[in-house]
Amino acid sequence: MPSSYQTNMRLKFPILAISLEILIIILFGVFVTYKDISGTGSHGNSTDNRFHALYPMFQDVHVMIFIGFGFLMTFLKRYGFSSVGFNMLLAALGLQWGILMQGLWHLHNGKIEVDVYKMINADFSTATVLISFGAVLGKTSPVQLLIMTILEITIFAMNEHLVVEILEATDTGASMTIHAFGAYFGLAVTRVLYRPGLKNGHENEGSVYHSDLFAMIGTVFLWMFWPSFNSAIAAEGQDQLIAVINTYFSLSACVLTAFAISSLVQEKGKFDMVHIQNATLAGGVAVGTCADMHIGPYGAMLIGFVAGIISTFGFKFLTPILASKLGIQDTCGVHNLHGMPGVLGGMAGIVAAAITGRSFQMQSAALASSVGIAIIGGAITGFIMKLPIWGQPPDQNCFDDSIYWEVPEEGEEEENHLAHGEHSTNKIEA
Repeated sequence: MPSSYQTNMRLKFPILAISLEILIIILFGVFVTYKDISGTGSHGNSTDNRFHALYPMFQDVHVMIFIGFGFLMTFLKRYGFSSVGFNMLLAALGLQWGILMQGLWHLHNGKIEVDVYKMINADFSTATVLISFGAVLGKTSPVQLLIMTILEITIFAMNEHLVVEILEATDTGASMTIHAFGAYFGLAVTRVLYRPGLKNGHENEGSVYHSDLFAMIGTVFLWMFWPSFNSAIAAEGQDQLIAVINTYFSLSACVLTAFAISSLVQEKGKFDMVHIQNATLAGGVAVGTCADMHIGPYGAMLIGFVAGIISTFGFKFLTPILASKLGIQDTCGVHNLHGMPGVLGGMAGIVAAAITGRSFQMQSAALASSVGIAIIGGAITGFIMKLPIWGQPPDQNCFDDSIYWEVPEEGEEEENHLAHGEHSTNKIEA
């Protein structure tokens, strides 16, 4: 069990965080420059037009990363500060590291030329970390999370290069390279960090009314902006339009299915907020790979329909089995929202490629590499994170902000609540 000294972040975290930022600044000084968009193409200033067209989508993706993912993980009753705060921390580090790791594969005259397209891709690389963060939520220290961010984005960039440049597979909305990769990377990490003491659960590993409501804020933001996520890097024009439309309808079909299955699997037919917070988004994940393919609106709806079913069933039946039989303690159920729907998206891409005359063999290889590299990379990362020097919280302090955050004292919260109650009573009496 870690001592209070081991979990004390006063030196460990600042030294690591500042060292990483200094390293990144030096690397940016050597490799990173602005992309020149002042040139004029055959149809006027086409590069500049591309910027104005993409910047709103970049902002949509940015909202998903910082608000959507952050608030989606606030369902734990005593871990809200960490969910939103660490999400912001990892995203800020990840987008900087992502520019470097992705850009090093595409140097131009020895430089990484940054434009809004590369900023979107950097946000995408960050999304993989935030998905994995969901699997280890509440059980890791901020130092461990910084290490996971650096290692995961490095491995992610290698796999992305393999899938897109070498295999030349289609994965516009990144069902395979982001969602499946991030989920199985996180599951491998959490398996290596398995805690026998949490086998029967933890008193803080649950929600309260207001924490579930906060989590729904994340769900709604993600749901609204997902068409931008899946279409941002699609080819301009028709392909981008098709990606928006396919995502729009896949998400819509998924919501009805998730609500229906949630009611079906509950004893009294009530809805489970865990299902609604997560499974309603599975359609956006699953349609990603073939988002810009001509699968028809009905095809997109069919994908969303199936995604809603497997995701909801996963939360109800599969998560407990993974925890009890395989020792995979998946806090947020990323296997159900990102893992299985990501694989479904990869399989849909294989079928769509075969139908449209593309290379379904390369699509199959891309899916296999994304899952395989994620599991191997996640396991290696997990063993590095398991070293006792990183300040991993003891079992009794898991899922609790107070070990790493200054939080209001319980007494202060009760006094404020009582004062509010007395004030309300006086108003009523008046």
